[in-house]
Amino acid sequence: QVQLVESGGGSAQPGGSLRLSCAASRSVRFYDMAWYRQAPGKQREFVATISGGGTTDYADSVKGRFTIFRDDAKNTVYLQMNNLGPSDSAKYYCTRGEIYWGQGTQVTVSS
Repeated sequence: QVQLVESGGGSAQPGGSLRLSCAASRSVRFYDMAWYRQAPGKQREFVATISGGGTTDYADSVKGRFTIFRDDAKNTVYLQMNNLGPSDSAKYYCTRGEIYWGQGTQVTVSS
């Protein structure tokens, strides 16, 4: 079993930034970790992933604005989100291998 706890969500203005954290109860070093998001009335969608080897990939909608990275010593994966827009408003979820999921953290972008 792996517990994932997201934090760092909140409110931001358009153009602002937030950093989400995903603290894992076990090592994230050798596993594929990812962030997904789900807005009200929409399906959950992929945002970003980082492989065990450190390779990253992003949804087209966030490329150049979001950065996924991890701190192996802290068993934590981060999502740095810059230049936020209203369409980024959603509940953000962390997952390990799409098997283990956190409870999510809400991000709201509005003026």
